[in-house]
Amino acid sequence: MKEKILIVEDQFVEADYLQLMLTQAGYTIAGIARSVPQAEQIIKTEKPDFVLVDIFLKGKQTGIDLAKQLSADNIPFVYLSANSNEEVLNAAKTTEPYGFLVKPFREKDLLIALEIAHYRHKHNQESKWQREKQLRNDLFNIEKEGGNWNTKVIETAKALQKHIPFDCMCVYFKPLESRHYSGFMFRRSGFSEYQTIDINSLSNISARPIEDIKRLLEHNPIDNTAGWYNGDEFKNLLPVHPMKAMLAKVFGFSSNIVLPFLTSDSYMFSLSFFRRSEEGYSAEHLDMLFRLQQPLIAVMNSISPNEKRSALSIHPEFDMLAPAKTAGISPDFGTIIGKSPALLNVMDLIGQVAYSDTSVLLLGESGTGKEKIADAIHNLSTRKNKPFVKVNCAALPPTLIESELFGHEKGAFTGALDKRIGKFEKADTGTILLDEIGEMPLELQVKLLRVLQEKEIERIGGRNTLKIDVRIIAATNKNLEKEVAEGRFRLDLYYRLNVFPIRIPPLRERKEDLPALAYHFMNHYNHKSGKKISGISDNVLKSMMAYDWPGNIRELEHLIERSVLLTRGSVIEDIQLPAAPKKPDAGIEDSYIKTIHENERDYIISILKKCNGRIWGAGAAAEILNIPPSTLKSRMKKLGIRKEFIP
Repeated sequence: MKEKILIVEDQFVEADYLQLMLTQAGYTIAGIARSVPQAEQIIKTEKPDFVLVDIFLKGKQTGIDLAKQLSADNIPFVYLSANSNEEVLNAAKTTEPYGFLVKPFREKDLLIALEIAHYRHKHNQESKWQREKQLRNDLFNIEKEGGNWNTKVIETAKALQKHIPFDCMCVYFKPLESRHYSGFMFRRSGFSEYQTIDINSLSNISARPIEDIKRLLEHNPIDNTAGWYNGDEFKNLLPVHPMKAMLAKVFGFSSNIVLPFLTSDSYMFSLSFFRRSEEGYSAEHLDMLFRLQQPLIAVMNSISPNEKRSALSIHPEFDMLAPAKTAGISPDFGTIIGKSPALLNVMDLIGQVAYSDTSVLLLGESGTGKEKIADAIHNLSTRKNKPFVKVNCAALPPTLIESELFGHEKGAFTGALDKRIGKFEKADTGTILLDEIGEMPLELQVKLLRVLQEKEIERIGGRNTLKIDVRIIAATNKNLEKEVAEGRFRLDLYYRLNVFPIRIPPLRERKEDLPALAYHFMNHYNHKSGKKISGISDNVLKSMMAYDWPGNIRELEHLIERSVLLTRGSVIEDIQLPAAPKKPDAGIEDSYIKTIHENERDYIISILKKCNGRIWGAGAAAEILNIPPSTLKSRMKKLGIRKEFIP
């Protein structure tokens, strides 16, 4: 039996048409709601399996407001909308819908969208269950296996890393009667590598006496409560938790999640995870930690009390804890170079998605290495021995791109002298990379969407459809949400591609990787040119670290290639970096007094930040400012406030 579906649509004709199509397809209709309160009432009584929700509804609340509740209740939903501006897209994206249908749509589009949404929801739930089951097994094996305290905690960190992302994991520990915690940190230094930081190490890194560190480890009432803190919430926590404040200052952490628990031998543990990202954690992460509480307690119980007292002594007895690298086989990321936190986050995402057939959207500036990331995803997947076809959508003439992608029959058009096999057909059973997807013409986007939904192609001039099994990786350096808002990219295609987005950081956000990248390119062009250059001078490395690299890794590669060719000795002593733009005089800037309009602009931006950029709806900026949304938009336009530049 097919799902029971609730239709949330305030246009009578459209709602009636939806009900007719769905009933004919065998679905049961739970009801039709014209507003959010009506929908909430039907959900309570009818308990639908699925919801089709229009974004713009009668009343103060929108479909996005309803979607937040649906997401919290784990009820899958698909958005319906005839509008696709950037503001709507940004708000809708945060609710993580299972699909998006742009009006008007065909009956076939509706039914396929529902099938895909059903599959994604089921697959999502099963995938989460399987991952969590595997994690429980990993923790069980860690509990049963031998090994000292350090080994067990590192293995626990490695197991959790796949599910609870972190740049650093802190383990705090104390007998119930004690006022002070002991403990140490595991900071990521590579994909499967962790640096152990004890009290001595933390004292050296922070330049604070050991006695100060001990005082900061005093039990805080906040430590008794599990919770997650992102961005401003994390900042608000720092004044009342000095230890977290010091770690945030020293390591640049911006989010935190904590799970305290008691072991059977009356010790209180606290696992505290930190990330540099401001949006590092969610309620879903905390729920998972709660479900893992018993296996984690079992791991800690498996360590003898004597070893706990010895390994976690508050006194500086941590020489036994050396920087550790986890055992086992790590994924092969090919020629991806670097160990910066920003790059490690990307590697974590690659590791999560590579083994499935999920579509991936790679986002990043030109020259950041999106093609290398696509190579890693394919090479780690079950399709690694199958075709990997790459298509640069920006390099294909608009008149030929359809033929390139889907092929054509002989005589299909003037110049079609032979049958041509398209890229999708060549990639069958393998992977296709659609690079620069943002450059694809609108008329072809419609055809691509249908290929992705129906998993079949038709050659130009052909009469038969061909079933294909292709994994999609799309890449772009454009802001697709802005492209959607300006009518150059279809919203439904964006949602179809944006199943698993990975943002590739620009080089300026991962400067820790600069030396490794520079030496990698130096060795490559050294070998290519037959030279024997052995190093790069400190002055050159310093100047490279001070540069912002607008051309990213591609620019670095070209500059290193040039430097290798121009260097006559054995060390690169000079590099031709472009001149940096001059900064304004500090004295003039400090003496400047803002105008009324500039102060108004700053105030509106501050309100928008608090509302996460939302203009309309309950609790949004227009409501807080007590002005109509249209007036606020006019003021923003006049003052030059662009939503995409609001952090």
